[in-house]
Amino acid sequence: MKLVTFVEPRTTRSRLGVLLDDNGVLDLQAAQAAAAGFPREDFESMQHLIEAGAAGLDQARKLVGVRSDMARPLADVTLLAPLPRPVQLRDCMCFEGHLIGSTQAAMRRAGLTEPSLRHKGMAEVFKVRPIYYKANRFAVTGPGTTVVWPAYSQAMDYELEMGCVLGRGGTDISKADASGHIFGFTIFNDFSARDTQGFEMTSGLGPSKSKDFDNGNAMGPCIVTADEFDPYDAAMIARVNGEVRSEGHSSSMTYSFEDLISFISTSETLHPGEILGSGTVGGGCGLEQDRLLESGDEVELEIVGIGRLRNRVLAAGQA
Repeated sequence: MKLVTFVEPRTTRSRLGVLLDDNGVLDLQAAQAAAAGFPREDFESMQHLIEAGAAGLDQARKLVGVRSDMARPLADVTLLAPLPRPVQLRDCMCFEGHLIGSTQAAMRRAGLTEPSLRHKGMAEVFKVRPIYYKANRFAVTGPGTTVVWPAYSQAMDYELEMGCVLGRGGTDISKADASGHIFGFTIFNDFSARDTQGFEMTSGLGPSKSKDFDNGNAMGPCIVTADEFDPYDAAMIARVNGEVRSEGHSSSMTYSFEDLISFISTSETLHPGEILGSGTVGGGCGLEQDRLLESGDEVELEIVGIGRLRNRVLAAGQA
């Protein structure tokens, strides 16, 4: 199933739905009430459904089978981020191609002939363990949002990533068991202020204001459930104003989501509703293309099998 969170016209309360054939949305709570005569707590939100586990998903599938006639046109609703406020958000680096490509791009921009000590250090760490940082879960936004760039930056960039949504928590999860903890997958655009990032990364503490700004973490348009999607066999495409800027493939991941879950859960409890970003696919950002965004650009990220996530960027003062 492709699960969405949406709002109806002239309302602010979000609803949980199933995307049908990419052009219709079935309101699960409304379908539940029509079919059974009473609501179900599992369908109050995406987080409720995640925590409900297999029972909630089974009931959702049944409702799609018997009440798809209640679906309304996608054009009549506004999609939000499918999980508007994740329990936790971590962005990882799973693609060696991006590590190499971004290092080479940074060298070109700085006029260097050798990688910096920081880039050399990242490459050495990446050989032995996944790299990640905790991102801002309060900066999550959905499809169609206009992202107003922070005034302290003039270098706007997108990052084409996949997000893995956890359905079960746990501690010290083995790699062999990790797939059973995955609820589904979404598209993640980790917008990045490149000029700010280049400066603050010299501190050795990782990114901060280069990633932490309102609406900087775009996700959507849906979460496709794990039973209907292979995260390691999906084309990944970035377009700007309709023009293809980069193409990649999830099969090029160096570290799998199972690797991430096993590593991160070491002596640390993970929870249902957490999101792990894959990091940028090789070539999947403007930095690697030597072509950053301009104010007014529309960015469209596509992962075949999930959908397309569109957002517009505007420089500060132009909103």
